[in-house]
Amino acid sequence: MLVVGARDVPVRSGDAGRLARPRRVGKLSAGSTRGGFVAPRVKCAPVTAIPGEFAPPARLLLGPGPSEVHPRVLRAMSAPLVGHLDPAFIAMMEEVKALLRFVFATENTLTFPVSGTGSAGMEACIVNLVEPGDEVVVGVNGVFGTRMADVIERAGGVAVRVEAPWGRVVRPEQVEAALRKCRRPKLVALVHAETSTGAWQPLPDAARLAHEHGALFLADCVTSLGGAPVEVDRWGIDAAYSGTQKCLSCPPGLAPITFGPRALAALGKRTTRVQSWYLDLTLLSQYWGEERVYHHTAPISMNYALREALRLVAEEGLEARFARHGKNHEALAAGLGALGLALAAEEGHRLPMLNAVTVPDGVDEARVRTRLLAEHGIEIGGGLGPMKGKVWRIGLMGESSRRAHVLTVLAALEDALRAEGRRVPPGAALAAAQSVYAA
Repeated sequence: MLVVGARDVPVRSGDAGRLARPRRVGKLSAGSTRGGFVAPRVKCAPVTAIPGEFAPPARLLLGPGPSEVHPRVLRAMSAPLVGHLDPAFIAMMEEVKALLRFVFATENTLTFPVSGTGSAGMEACIVNLVEPGDEVVVGVNGVFGTRMADVIERAGGVAVRVEAPWGRVVRPEQVEAALRKCRRPKLVALVHAETSTGAWQPLPDAARLAHEHGALFLADCVTSLGGAPVEVDRWGIDAAYSGTQKCLSCPPGLAPITFGPRALAALGKRTTRVQSWYLDLTLLSQYWGEERVYHHTAPISMNYALREALRLVAEEGLEARFARHGKNHEALAAGLGALGLALAAEEGHRLPMLNAVTVPDGVDEARVRTRLLAEHGIEIGGGLGPMKGKVWRIGLMGESSRRAHVLTVLAALEDALRAEGRRVPPGAALAAAQSVYAA
């Protein structure tokens, strides 16, 4: 076993690439030389053992993400690599773009996955559409609306916040009032599926209002894409972004985005350079477009995985997939009700794939999650921001949205609540969920 110590090991400048015997030398300052020796500038911590192969524990992922991943997607990730400009990979890129247009319900030419998570998609859309001084009306009713406002301001824009209580949606009249206060609004931005609260935000009216006031419309579809309808063209969405680890059931690492004609026109009229080189769509479009100009080395295996995940979506069909998510949400809600638990999001605007559950008085929110993980191998999420300690977030996204998973988590919650001293009728949650499936 090779043991590397923290002591400096000087190496002759002409011995690059050869392992030199350690030898004692006088004290040298970093970067100085003596007798042809170069003192290293960085000291390494001792490495006395190589860790063993990582073996992740068995988990049922029912939190806010990542979701369960189909074995076909995992197999796709293990396929041999090709170069990011290989003709076979370029052909595959075109298939990914076509499949993304299918799930976004759009004909937008500029539709592709950004290398990065959903937050990279958010930042890519904002930094390409927002210039210093631009007024942006942004809905803030949870963590991710708050994050959009932050990114807008970092891009030099003026974030005109439209606030709503966490768990409720932003109303069209609020958007219109904010637009009327702007001198020249550039953009309206809303989160379609607020993952922190479980609120399902309607988009068509806000998009219409944006256009009536000469503004573009941007939608955060990170959690909704592939689990609920996202109709970019029909709803008048100018730009949208998502993530791979939610309802698409692909590992995290890519952010699908789509830009329509109005958004591309605004990008072309910029008077300042896009502040991010890495996320500059004028550059990325040359790699994902016909020119195939090198920009960065695309994550090859992640694109394999996304292609396979999108194939699974297409094989199931969007309508069937949306119906599956809806039915499993109904069954979960019925079972939760039988346990005396209520959903935190506004009635009539509750997401089918992300369920924020109000923690009852006297129940330790974190202890229940810990019990579910330790005793049942089930991961659910806790609350964020003002909802921290007040809600559990149960995700039924993509591959995680299965009847068996709904029944499993309900049984585990019944056990955990009983351990917290709650009196719950045995089997009532499962019976309530089964009645939904039987209907």
